[in-house]
Amino acid sequence: MEIRFQTDVGKRRNTNQDFAATYVNKANVTLALLADGMGGHRAGDVASRQAVSEIGTAWEQTELTDSEKTAQWLIQKIQAESQVIFQKGQEQEELSGMGTTIIAVALLGDQFTIANVGDSRAYLLRNQVLTQITEDHSLVNELVKSGQITAEMALNHPRKNVLTRSIGMPSEVEVDVAIHFIADGDYLLLCSDGLTNMVSDEEITATIQETPELEEAVQSLIDQANERGGVDNITVLLIKVGGERP
Repeated sequence: MEIRFQTDVGKRRNTNQDFAATYVNKANVTLALLADGMGGHRAGDVASRQAVSEIGTAWEQTELTDSEKTAQWLIQKIQAESQVIFQKGQEQEELSGMGTTIIAVALLGDQFTIANVGDSRAYLLRNQVLTQITEDHSLVNELVKSGQITAEMALNHPRKNVLTRSIGMPSEVEVDVAIHFIADGDYLLLCSDGLTNMVSDEEITATIQETPELEEAVQSLIDQANERGGVDNITVLLIKVGGERP
């Protein structure tokens, strides 16, 4: 297994409010985390960095190897971290209203456990087919699901950045979790919306398939987002399972 990730401020923003990292627990199980912060000034930066760092550091102290137990652990930790970030925003005026998305993937042999809140996405690339395996917790996704707008209309909707769930909400946040099987030749992609708002699924698939080195594929995806305008921070975390091409 190989993991590469990179984050980029983009072309329009002064600060990077995205954050990503990987952590390994005492049973040698890797947890990959990605967050896209929100809030005025540097508040989003604080929220995303804190969420990833505190959940990741807690993961390092575990010995979890079971997918179901990992799912429950992630729910509890993400909900607890949401309350911590909310309280910090209440207590420090400069951090008022801060929040973040979170996406976490624990790599457990032939399975992975995934948890997410917000609109940062995870994709599985298998047999040349790219599938989004998380659901966006956003207003436009709710409008699409209810049939009020089409998926095409959602792409340029003026309120596409409005989230229905985030870390740092005053109430207990609902965390989506799932367990999937994984096989040699699969790729897992975690990314912030700075990538997916700029680069299509077809372009993402082609880039991963046609770029032999994982690090180069990550850089190429970021470059493509910047070439289209780089209107947001861009973070890409790519996991290659085994040695086969997709």
